[in-house]
Amino acid sequence: MRLFLGVDGGQSGTTALAGDETGRVVRIAKSGPTNRVSRAEFLAAIRAAAGDDDYEAACFGFSGGSEDKEAMTREVVRAAKFVFAHDALIALEGATAGEPGVITIAGTGSIAFGRNAEGRTARAGGWGFAFGDEGGAFDIVRQSLRAALRFEEGWGPPTALRDALLEATGARDANDLLHRFYTDEFPRPKIAALAKVVDQVALAGDAAARDVLNGAAQSLATFAASVRTQLFRAGEIARVSYVGGVFRSAMVLSRFRALMELEECNRVEAPKFGPAAGALLEAYRAAGVRVELKDAPREKE
Repeated sequence: MRLFLGVDGGQSGTTALAGDETGRVVRIAKSGPTNRVSRAEFLAAIRAAAGDDDYEAACFGFSGGSEDKEAMTREVVRAAKFVFAHDALIALEGATAGEPGVITIAGTGSIAFGRNAEGRTARAGGWGFAFGDEGGAFDIVRQSLRAALRFEEGWGPPTALRDALLEATGARDANDLLHRFYTDEFPRPKIAALAKVVDQVALAGDAAARDVLNGAAQSLATFAASVRTQLFRAGEIARVSYVGGVFRSAMVLSRFRALMELEECNRVEAPKFGPAAGALLEAYRAAGVRVELKDAPREKE
């Protein structure tokens, strides 16, 4: 039996799917992170993900890039063919089940990525927290803190964001919170997690919070539209999907859908599978094997 491997390796953990030549997933493995870890930790995570099998093809999608990870991966994985991809590509593959389309990813940061039927790819966004990542969770919290600071200093409209953020963090005032955000006490993922607070305030009817979330949806839709324009002809049907914690906000998702569906040829769909399944599909693609995945875990909307 020929086996194929797909691995989604990131900063919080690693997920691997092994499939047979019919597309049936025969093993699911979870292991430690592969980004911003020591060599020993990286090798341990990859060993646990790959197991002891020999693979016809194996695809690894690594957040943070794969340049420093390729040689180490080959040390502990036995495969006739290796594919190393970035995390946006495997997210797209999983979301569309291998079909052409566009994926918008909005977690701590943000990026849109696409591939058309000819295999051409394009991206928009993903330039990091200092110069980009509009619509990501960190940016949502940054915009919300700005609104809170403007209110506290008397030159912005009243907003419940100020009190909500202070309560969630224990800060004395918005200025104190701003300075805490510059310390090691609040790394970017911890700041980004406060986007849930912004969503709660928006759902309660706060105008400033709603403006922040609507602005995030607008940025994410702009990224997706840019990628679509680069890859698909006017009037051509394009599948558009989305993934990431920001889209758990019903307000962001609803606004994103509405903006994308202004163009009738966009088909906005929830992701079918997760990134690990996308990596597995890339492994099949590299080996020239066409399959439909069976028993792969579905991605929750």
